[in-house]
Amino acid sequence: MVTAANIQYQLADRVHGLGPGGLGAMLLLARKVGLISAIDNRLHVLKRHLPYHESDHVLNIAFNILAGGECIEHLELRRNDEVYLDALGAQRIPDPTTAGDFCRRFTEPDIVDLMDAANETRLGVWSLQPVEFFDQAVLDVDGALVATDAECKEGVGLAYNGVILRLVERLHGSRLC
Repeated sequence: MVTAANIQYQLADRVHGLGPGGLGAMLLLARKVGLISAIDNRLHVLKRHLPYHESDHVLNIAFNILAGGECIEHLELRRNDEVYLDALGAQRIPDPTTAGDFCRRFTEPDIVDLMDAANETRLGVWSLQPVEFFDQAVLDVDGALVATDAECKEGVGLAYNGVILRLVERLHGSRLC
């Protein structure tokens, strides 16, 4: 049995904690592999870049999801989280209305440009692999039922307990929806 009775913690005033602690690493990875510059070079949704660029908006939405955000309104929580902003080295991030405006400006060619930026970056990363790396590929795929708020979407069903579910294909633990 656990019996410790005199446990004390002393923390400096500068100590902060962040649940999704890998966000800084994800930002560094995106920068190192050239994803940020590829997005800014290929995607042209904004007329002016004051103060945000296209990559700022795209990464803002992606990081919101990585931090547990389930909708665009959760960006307001991130905007007011000093530790989150510090982890990204940001003084501020786009608010939900600005992010929504950015999303509404997207056209089909813009989506293709964003996918091209990601694919261009992916090819660059793959080109760094040694030839032996490509000898064998292993895909670990399974299906999972995940609760959702999308009541009227295609592929949505009810679980035995009435929870609205959608089938999600998983590839190495990542959701592919």
